[in-house]
Parts: sequence; C-alpha cells; structure tokens
Amino acid sequence: MKYYKWISLITAFFLMGCANQGGSNWAYPPLAIPLQPSLQQELQIARLNQLLQRKEVSQNVRAQIFAERGRYLDSVGLADLARLDYERSLKLNPAQSEVFNVLGVYFTQVSDYDSAFDAFDSSLELDPNNDYAERNRAIALYYAERYVLASQDMASNYNKDPSDPYRALWLYYIDRENGDEKQATADLEQRYQDRDEQWGWVLVGITLGKVNENDALQSVAVGTNNNVELAQKLTELYFYLAKKYQYQGQYSDAIALYKLSISLNVYEFSEHRYAFLELGRIFKAIQAKRDKAQAESTEPAIDQESSNQPDEKNNQQPTYQAPKLSV
Repeated sequence: MKYYKWISLITAFFLMGCANQGGSNWAYPPLAIPLQPSLQQELQIARLNQLLQRKEVSQNVRAQIFAERGRYLDSVGLADLARLDYERSLKLNPAQSEVFNVLGVYFTQVSDYDSAFDAFDSSLELDPNNDYAERNRAIALYYAERYVLASQDMASNYNKDPSDPYRALWLYYIDRENGDEKQATADLEQRYQDRDEQWGWVLVGITLGKVNENDALQSVAVGTNNNVELAQKLTELYFYLAKKYQYQGQYSDAIALYKLSISLNVYEFSEHRYAFLELGRIFKAIQAKRDKAQAESTEPAIDQESSNQPDEKNNQQPTYQAPKLSV
C-alpha cells in the first residue's frame, strides 16, 4: 500500500509539472501502471480448478464454480476462456440472468450482435429488473446501428436512475446518432445541471466542454489513493475523452486516447471492451473518406479522357456501298 501511495504522489507532482509547462497540451499523457494479474486472482483460479476436479460437487455448485472462474479469467484478460466457462455454467444451470448479461457483453465486443441480443433477452427474461442487461442491450443496439431501438432501451434505463452519469452519456451518444445533435446536447446539459458529486459527472462535463481536460486529469492524479483506482479512472476518462474528439472529427487524437484506455488493462470495464469497437468504427470512417476522395479524384480524369475522344457519329468517314442489282 505504501508503494502505491508513493507512486500516486510522484505521478501527481509529475502531472502538475506537465500541466504548468504545456498549458492545455500534455507533453506526456498521465498513465498508471498497467494492471497485472494479482496473486489473489491466480490463487483463486487455481483453487476453482481443483474444486472442478472433485466428482462429488453437485451440478448447481459446479455451475456456480464455472461462472466464478469465468469472472476471474475475464478480469485477467482471458476473455475467450471466460466465455467457455460462462457457456458451461449456463448448460448446467440456465437460470442465471447475470451470466447471460456478461456473455452478451462479450458477444458485443466481438461484434456478434445477434448472439448478444439473444443473451440480453434471456437475461431480462429471467430478471426484468436487471438494469445492467437493459443498458448493455442498448449499447449493443447502438454499435449494431439500430439507433431507434437503442434509444428506447436507453431512455427506459435512464429514467430508472436519472442520477447515473453513465446512463446520461450513453443516452446522449445514441440520441446524437438518431439525427438530432442539438437536442441531444441540450438534454445532456439539462441533466448536467442536476448532477450530484459522482465521479462520472466529470466525464459528462468534459463531453460538454464544461470541465477543463487538464483540471480533470490533474484531479484524477491527485485524488486517487492507489494504482488500481488510478488505472480505472484513467480508463474511463480516456475513453469518453476519445469519444469527444471522435465526434469532432479529430481521429488521430481519438485513436491515441482509445489506445491509452486499452493499455491500462482494466479488462472488466466496459470502456476497455468498447474501445476496440470504437477504433474499428474510426478506421471504417477514414477508409470511407479515402474511398470517396479517390472516387471524386478519378471522375474528372474520366470526363477529360472521354471529352478528348472524337465523336464517332460526327467524325465517321463515308464508306462505299455497292448498288443492289435487280434479278
């Protein structure tokens, strides 16, 4: 604990120095030490492996062990192995709403949206009050570009807890894609006025331009007590800051920030998972712009080439035709 406390203090002084030297631009982005599997996580995985080898373990208990081991595997970045454990758990006990929810998030991350929708629907069928499943289904619909359905889910989810800043942010992103950017921004500003002291409202303030980026980064560095908390907050901060730059068309900054969010290894955070999807969306947008520019640049050349060709009808040379002979 003392080790992380000293790291946090050193990082804070370093960031304040960068802020003073760079003004609004950071010479070096503030970072935490990327999270690594802890001894406790490794021991828990080993213990669960031993429990699964016991023949006397009942089916329901075995299902719980698979689900628990899946969560530990997911927390250390072994997402595919975690998915296998979740599926094994559901085969033994299908009545697990939270396991279906986590499995749906995995399918969203790999862009398997049909499977994600099935998982979220199953989760909500088992537990209609599972707010996380409803929100995650709305996000999956957002990435699948089914914005009308996403807006319905997200609006319902937000109305259940208007004090949640993350619900407000995702509702804003979805409403923007529905085509009414000004109204979405006005609604988010109204929700920001009714904010409380939750950390997530700082992210909303950054999105709206109400909070200075340097001040937010410095407050994170000074206000965290350990490296894990610092990595978690920076993962969120870099993700939502990247979304802001992405909407502004500053793709190079957005790409760098998404990579920073990924680099901290906070695997269980949705921001870490969805950063990969956002990078894919940016690359598609850049490729679409390049293809459009290339198509526009080749059209004048084709028109010029066609205009230089002689008109066959006007420039056709007369040919001799033999007279027809009567019988």
